[in-house]
Formats: sequence, C-alpha cells, structure tokens
Amino acid sequence: MSGKKVFIVGPGLIGWNVLELLAKEGYAVTGFVRRREHASQIKATGAVGAVLGDLNDKALITQHAAAHDIVIHTATADHLGSAEAILDAVQQRAAQGLSTVYIHTSGTSVLDDGAAGSVRSDKVYHDDVVAEVDSVPDDAPHRQIDMAIVRVQKQLGAAAKIAIMIPPIIYGVNPRHGRLTIQIPTLTRYALKHGYAGHVGAGLPVESAVHVLDLARAYLVVLRRLESTPADSPEILGNPYYFAEGTGDGEPSWREIAAAIGDELHARGLTADASPRTIPPENYGDLFGPQFTAAVIGLNSRSRAVRLRGLGWQPVEKSWRDSYAQDELPLILAEDVDRKSFEGYKGTVAS
Repeated sequence: MSGKKVFIVGPGLIGWNVLELLAKEGYAVTGFVRRREHASQIKATGAVGAVLGDLNDKALITQHAAAHDIVIHTATADHLGSAEAILDAVQQRAAQGLSTVYIHTSGTSVLDDGAAGSVRSDKVYHDDVVAEVDSVPDDAPHRQIDMAIVRVQKQLGAAAKIAIMIPPIIYGVNPRHGRLTIQIPTLTRYALKHGYAGHVGAGLPVESAVHVLDLARAYLVVLRRLESTPADSPEILGNPYYFAEGTGDGEPSWREIAAAIGDELHARGLTADASPRTIPPENYGDLFGPQFTAAVIGLNSRSRAVRLRGLGWQPVEKSWRDSYAQDELPLILAEDVDRKSFEGYKGTVAS
C-alpha cells in the first residue's frame, strides 16, 4: 500500500482509469473535475476527494498540486495554462525541499507529417532515442507545451521527477465508465450521417494505436519506475518521453479503419455500401473542422514504446478492430440522437 497522495487533473477517458488503478494500489487520489456528477463518480470508484474547477483556474490547480507528492495531467495535451500551474507547484515544492513526480500527457499528433491522407510514411519514432522525439518542429501539435515542461525539468534537475506520456490513437472502452474515445467513434458517426465510411485523401497514412486500459496500466508502470529510480539518474534527467502504443508494426492505415467501419455498418444494414470513400473537404465540418481534420485523421504517426516494453509493459487488451466491433460500435448505435444532425467532434482531441 503506497499511502502517497496523487492529484489527477482531468480524470476522464484516460485519467479515470488511471485513478482506479492507483486507488487499488493504495494511493490516496484526488481528482480535479468540472462537474459535480463526475466528482461523485470518481469518489464512488476510489478517489478520496474531488476538486471542482476548470483548466483556467491556475491558482486553484497550483494550490492543490503543491499539496500532493504525485501529479498526473490527463485532461488535454493542449492547455498551456494548466500545465504551467502544475509546473509552478512543482517548483514551489522543490524550493521547500519536497520532490514531486509529475506525469504529463501529450500525444503522437506531435509527429504529424502533414501527409493529409496522401502517403504512407516509413518514418518510425522510438522513445529511447531522445533526438528522434526532439527532431519534430517546434510548432508541431502539443510541442510548445512539451517543450515548456522539458525546460522546467532541466532547471530543476534532480529536484523533481518529470515524464511525458505520448499516446497515439486511443481506442476501447471501460464498460464500467461507458466513455468512448474520439477518432474512430467520430468517423463512425460521420458514416451514419452520410451513408458511407470515409477517410481523408487516399487514406494511406498509418498511426499507432493503444487500448485505453492498456494505456492506463502504462501510467502505473511509468510511475513505479519514477518512484524507484534515483532523481539524479540519467534515465530520468536525460529522457522524459514515453510512447505508449500497443500495435507495434501492425499500425492500421486510415483506409483500413474506414474499411472496418464500413464493413460493420453494412453488415448491420446501416449503409448501402461497405466500401470506404474519400471524404470531400467540404464535409470536414462534420469531423474535426476544416482546420484540423487532415491533421487528426490524415497523418502518419508511427511510434514505438521501447521504454515501456523494456519495463515489462505489454498490451493485453483487444485489438482495435475487435474492440470496435464488440464494444464501441454497440455503444454508438445505442446513442439516442438524431444521426443526421451530427456536426462533428467539438472537444479537444487526444493523441
């Protein structure tokens, strides 16, 4: 039993699963949530407390992060203010002689190559080679926040233990939570509205993927490693990055994902044709908007979780295809909505 205090900012799709695993291991976990309903949900599944607020409440986040030994940010990869609030807390604790473990969540959209559906890339990134991760442009998705965290890590040195988790496409569902992921469900809702499964461009790019429950276990593997490794170890100071993919060399292309959606919907009589098609750009508003659709579901993003596998982590959950057919699609089809009114995903995209 740990007894250590953990503050999770945004215990939603990823973080709620991490919270439950931590609670089972004896960590005292508090979640930072927006809604009272969700505060009750996380307390019913292991949290010792919940703080109500939003990501713009910097002072509130800093206050509570500074009171915890471990801070995990799983709300979004794209909110600089909340990450800065946690870094302020980590630095305050360091000034008091208190060490903090901070695990931030980024995403492999940082590897976006701008392919926009046109070509499959041979470029593969490995998290045990820092230079490969650092080779991405400074203006890549998520990169400005990742760089801000790395700068503070270098300033603090052994006074804190900081890691950046970089998951790819997340799929799967925890049946107790019933929370769906983003990219594949959005493509499915698009297909139900328009009558065909689609992809950006030729659908040739590929992206690594991970089941949400395998991902949650990865956070605990990283946390245990950080806790058991000296703060001045080159392993911690020299490399904060952890990819978390479960597909290895079997990453799906976006066309393969669209084909799986088409097959499942056609088999249920929900589309006239199973064949995937190119989505016209004028329909991007029904996906992730004109600005982001090509980057979200038209990119190459090939990552390898070398470090996690070296620590004994292995994916054990269903494949993305089986999970979609058996778990996610039934939940999507059970939604009580007007499918023709779907206007795309409006939230922040993970990965």
